[in-house]
Amino acid sequence: MKIAFAASEVFPYAKAGGLGDVVGALPNELSKLGHEVKVFLPKYNTITDAEYKLRHLPELGEIPVQIAGKSYIVRVYSSSQPGSNVVFYFVDCPHYFCRYEIYTNDKDEDERFILFSKSVIEILQRLQWAPDIIHCNDWPTGLIPLLLRENYGWDSLFRNTAAVFTIHNIAYQGRFAKDVFIKSEFDSKHALPGGIAEYHGDINFLKTAILTSDIINTVSETYARELLTPEYGEGMNHYLSLRQNDFYGILNGVDYNIWNPKKDKNIPFNYSMNDVSSKIKNKKVLLTRLDLPFDENIPLIGIVSRLVEQKGFDLINSGIDQLMKLNAQWVILGNGQEIYEKMFRKMVKKYPKKVSVYLGFYDELSHLIMAGADIFLMPSRFEPCGLGQIYALKYGTVPVVRRTGGLADTVQDWNESLVSGKGTGFSFYDYSLTALVHSVRLAVNNFNNKSTWNKIQLNGMSKDFSWRKSAEKYVALYEKAAIKRRGQT
Repeated sequence: MKIAFAASEVFPYAKAGGLGDVVGALPNELSKLGHEVKVFLPKYNTITDAEYKLRHLPELGEIPVQIAGKSYIVRVYSSSQPGSNVVFYFVDCPHYFCRYEIYTNDKDEDERFILFSKSVIEILQRLQWAPDIIHCNDWPTGLIPLLLRENYGWDSLFRNTAAVFTIHNIAYQGRFAKDVFIKSEFDSKHALPGGIAEYHGDINFLKTAILTSDIINTVSETYARELLTPEYGEGMNHYLSLRQNDFYGILNGVDYNIWNPKKDKNIPFNYSMNDVSSKIKNKKVLLTRLDLPFDENIPLIGIVSRLVEQKGFDLINSGIDQLMKLNAQWVILGNGQEIYEKMFRKMVKKYPKKVSVYLGFYDELSHLIMAGADIFLMPSRFEPCGLGQIYALKYGTVPVVRRTGGLADTVQDWNESLVSGKGTGFSFYDYSLTALVHSVRLAVNNFNNKSTWNKIQLNGMSKDFSWRKSAEKYVALYEKAAIKRRGQT
């Protein structure tokens, strides 16, 4: 199959969260399965030509793209990665993408991704490359399915191109004023109350994608079920229910070439499930770097996360003193909302021998925390898939999670698996401080039973969440989308 990906983030070029990891890995796996894949993303000014060996494509010319009747010039660059047949195309328009941030609060945020969406289609036209599937990701690409059918419906090149849309996090929807439809040059009927794109007086990119894509999916099976409920659907549950027969959940994979303690270049001591003994050496290195005392009988709890309410930090904020009574040390890496950055600063000040915090993004340290910590905490209010807990499993760092979304699909509770002995971590249902403290306490108490702990570690390390399995499921999804599209043309 010919598959085009459109996304606002693609690792290693641009990443703000899990979306970047997914679109950085899935296309490569699809290519290995024999498919022809092209990936499209904006050329942010942080993506330098020299670092990523970008090549300008003058043969595609200077492409005029219309926004509200005004023409902006787009140039196209390309790149590839060693050992991969995937081609990456970069939409270069400094007026919109020279911002130092992937996402902004600027008043033209809608225009930035309208231009990107139109540019993807314009580039495909100039390449004369008709994809079987155009795989759109999250709200920044939510208008592409409608653009294909309406603005570019005249072009027979896309007659059999099916649109697959992946919801990576339904909390981010792309809501803007109604003049989006003037800027996009869509038929204004879609902006009327009850129209495809209208939502409480605004235009909603995500709703538009849900109602116009051939197939919709999200990044875990449990999250897909949750999104059909008012509690988790963020107002989109009604529209997803209308498309329930075309709505699927596929768990994200991880790249074990990058996240694997056996060959991780970011940790001083490599190890595997055949010999976990070097894990404690990484813990010593980590604690020395953090200026915390080392005691092999005291578990180290790691957190690597965006510091936002979604991730459960409001629970931690309400129960710091209870958590600090546990016989454990803490290391936190991340940044986000000021309230939680301030919370962790206070924790370090009050508990300097128990807590270390690094506010910011530090890739090497994130790997060392995975390798050196004993417990990985992820108490999310909701979690579409989550990658941190999957990384932790591979590193023998026992996860403690709330049982929601992808966390429920990837972590098996030890206490509920005592008979089978197949548990890989600890989890809790209720989004409450009591439930959180109880699960962390269970993990801390089990840590001192070395035979039990080793069993939990090995159970987790033996799990396979590689991209190959997920990629095969995506191929099956693409085939459904292609059949559906052909049936409509």
